[in-house]
Amino acid sequence: MAKEYFSEKEQAQIIAAIQAAEKETSGEIRVHVEANTPLEPIDRAKTVFYELGMQHTAQKNAVLIYLATADQKLAIIGDEGIHEKVGDDFWQAEKELLVSHFKKNEYALGLSLAIEQVGDKLKMHFPYQKADVNELSDSISFGGQND
Repeated sequence: MAKEYFSEKEQAQIIAAIQAAEKETSGEIRVHVEANTPLEPIDRAKTVFYELGMQHTAQKNAVLIYLATADQKLAIIGDEGIHEKVGDDFWQAEKELLVSHFKKNEYALGLSLAIEQVGDKLKMHFPYQKADVNELSDSISFGGQND
Protein backbone atom coordinates (compact mmCIF):
# COMPACT_ATOMS: atom_id res chain seq x y z
CA MET A 1 0.00 0.00 0.00
CA ALA A 2 1.28 3.46 -0.89
CA LYS A 3 0.86 4.98 2.57
CA GLU A 4 3.56 2.64 3.89
CA TYR A 5 5.98 3.88 1.24
CA PHE A 6 7.07 6.74 3.50
CA SER A 7 7.81 6.49 7.21
CA GLU A 8 6.06 8.92 9.55
CA LYS A 9 9.31 10.88 9.77
CA GLU A 10 9.57 11.08 5.98
CA GLN A 11 5.93 12.14 5.68
CA ALA A 12 6.58 14.88 8.24
CA GLN A 13 9.66 15.99 6.24
CA ILE A 14 7.63 16.23 3.03
CA ILE A 15 4.78 18.11 4.71
CA ALA A 16 7.28 20.50 6.32
CA ALA A 17 8.76 21.14 2.85
CA ILE A 18 5.29 21.95 1.50
CA GLN A 19 4.58 24.31 4.40
CA ALA A 20 7.94 26.06 4.01
CA ALA A 21 7.47 26.43 0.26
CA GLU A 22 3.97 27.83 0.63
CA LYS A 23 4.99 30.30 3.33
CA GLU A 24 6.18 32.84 0.78
CA THR A 25 3.66 32.30 -2.00
CA SER A 26 -0.05 32.23 -2.66
CA GLY A 27 0.59 29.03 -4.65
CA GLU A 28 -0.41 25.59 -3.44
CA ILE A 29 1.53 22.32 -3.60
CA ARG A 30 0.14 18.82 -3.09
CA VAL A 31 1.77 15.39 -3.20
CA HIS A 32 -0.32 12.34 -4.08
CA VAL A 33 1.00 8.80 -3.68
CA GLU A 34 -0.60 5.55 -4.79
CA ALA A 35 0.79 2.14 -5.65
CA ASN A 36 -0.36 1.62 -9.24
CA THR A 37 -2.00 3.20 -12.21
CA PRO A 38 -2.87 1.64 -15.55
CA LEU A 39 -2.81 5.12 -17.07
CA GLU A 40 0.07 7.24 -18.27
CA PRO A 41 1.23 9.10 -15.16
CA ILE A 42 0.43 12.53 -16.62
CA ASP A 43 -3.14 11.41 -17.35
CA ARG A 44 -3.59 9.98 -13.86
CA ALA A 45 -2.08 13.15 -12.35
CA LYS A 46 -4.64 15.26 -14.20
CA THR A 47 -7.46 13.12 -12.79
CA VAL A 48 -6.07 13.33 -9.25
CA PHE A 49 -5.60 17.09 -9.65
CA TYR A 50 -9.34 17.46 -10.22
CA GLU A 51 -10.29 14.87 -7.58
CA LEU A 52 -8.35 16.92 -5.02
CA GLY A 53 -10.10 20.13 -6.13
CA MET A 54 -6.81 21.76 -7.08
CA GLN A 55 -8.38 23.57 -10.03
CA HIS A 56 -10.24 25.83 -7.61
CA THR A 57 -7.33 27.97 -6.39
CA ALA A 58 -8.03 31.65 -6.91
CA GLN A 59 -4.93 32.32 -9.03
CA LYS A 60 -4.80 28.92 -10.79
CA ASN A 61 -1.40 28.30 -9.20
CA ALA A 62 -1.65 24.82 -7.71
CA VAL A 63 1.02 22.19 -8.38
CA LEU A 64 0.65 18.42 -7.99
CA ILE A 65 3.49 15.95 -7.65
CA TYR A 66 2.07 12.52 -8.44
CA LEU A 67 3.75 9.18 -7.64
CA ALA A 68 2.69 5.61 -8.45
CA THR A 69 5.23 3.82 -6.29
CA ALA A 70 4.92 0.17 -7.34
CA ASP A 71 4.80 1.17 -11.01
CA GLN A 72 7.70 3.60 -10.56
CA LYS A 73 5.80 6.32 -12.40
CA LEU A 74 5.60 10.02 -11.64
CA ALA A 75 4.32 13.28 -13.01
CA ILE A 76 4.35 16.93 -12.01
CA ILE A 77 1.62 19.24 -13.23
CA GLY A 78 0.69 22.82 -12.55
CA ASP A 79 -2.58 24.64 -13.09
CA GLU A 80 -2.76 27.10 -15.97
CA GLY A 81 -1.64 30.13 -13.95
CA ILE A 82 1.73 28.68 -12.98
CA HIS A 83 2.16 26.54 -16.11
CA GLU A 84 2.02 29.56 -18.40
CA LYS A 85 4.79 31.16 -16.32
CA VAL A 86 7.21 28.21 -16.17
CA GLY A 87 6.35 25.94 -19.12
CA ASP A 88 7.09 22.29 -19.83
CA ASP A 89 10.87 22.57 -19.41
CA PHE A 90 10.52 23.43 -15.72
CA TRP A 91 8.25 20.44 -15.02
CA GLN A 92 10.66 18.17 -16.89
CA ALA A 93 13.63 19.47 -14.86
CA GLU A 94 11.76 18.78 -11.62
CA LYS A 95 10.85 15.31 -12.82
CA GLU A 96 14.53 14.64 -13.59
CA LEU A 97 15.50 15.89 -10.12
CA LEU A 98 13.04 13.44 -8.56
CA VAL A 99 14.23 10.53 -10.69
CA SER A 100 17.89 11.22 -9.83
CA HIS A 101 17.11 11.02 -6.11
CA PHE A 102 14.67 8.13 -6.42
CA LYS A 103 17.38 6.05 -8.13
CA LYS A 104 19.41 6.47 -4.93
CA ASN A 105 16.38 5.57 -2.75
CA GLU A 106 16.24 9.18 -1.51
CA TYR A 107 12.51 9.55 -1.94
CA ALA A 108 11.72 12.04 0.82
CA LEU A 109 14.83 14.10 0.03
CA GLY A 110 14.02 14.20 -3.69
CA LEU A 111 10.45 15.27 -2.99
CA SER A 112 11.58 17.90 -0.50
CA LEU A 113 14.05 19.39 -2.98
CA ALA A 114 11.51 19.41 -5.82
CA ILE A 115 8.94 21.02 -3.53
CA GLU A 116 11.47 23.69 -2.57
CA GLN A 117 12.20 24.49 -6.22
CA VAL A 118 8.51 24.56 -7.13
CA GLY A 119 7.98 26.87 -4.15
CA ASP A 120 10.72 29.19 -5.44
CA LYS A 121 8.98 29.46 -8.82
CA LEU A 122 5.62 30.02 -7.18
CA LYS A 123 7.14 32.71 -4.95
CA MET A 124 8.64 34.42 -8.00
CA HIS A 125 5.38 34.52 -9.93
CA PHE A 126 2.81 34.45 -7.10
CA PRO A 127 4.36 36.09 -4.02
CA TYR A 128 2.63 35.83 -0.68
CA GLN A 129 0.05 38.55 -0.11
CA LYS A 130 -1.16 39.65 3.32
CA ALA A 131 -4.67 38.31 2.72
CA ASP A 132 -3.53 34.91 1.38
CA VAL A 133 -5.12 31.82 2.87
CA ASN A 134 -4.02 28.21 2.59
CA GLU A 135 -6.50 27.01 -0.03
CA LEU A 136 -5.51 23.33 -0.03
CA SER A 137 -4.38 20.82 2.56
CA ASP A 138 -0.62 20.44 3.01
CA SER A 139 -0.98 16.76 3.82
CA ILE A 140 0.09 14.00 1.47
CA SER A 141 -2.87 12.27 -0.12
CA PHE A 142 -2.69 8.51 -0.51
CA GLY A 143 -4.55 5.86 -2.43
CA GLY A 144 -6.58 5.67 -5.52
CA GLN A 145 -6.41 3.43 -8.56
CA ASN A 146 -5.30 0.02 -7.29
CA ASP A 147 -4.23 0.59 -3.70
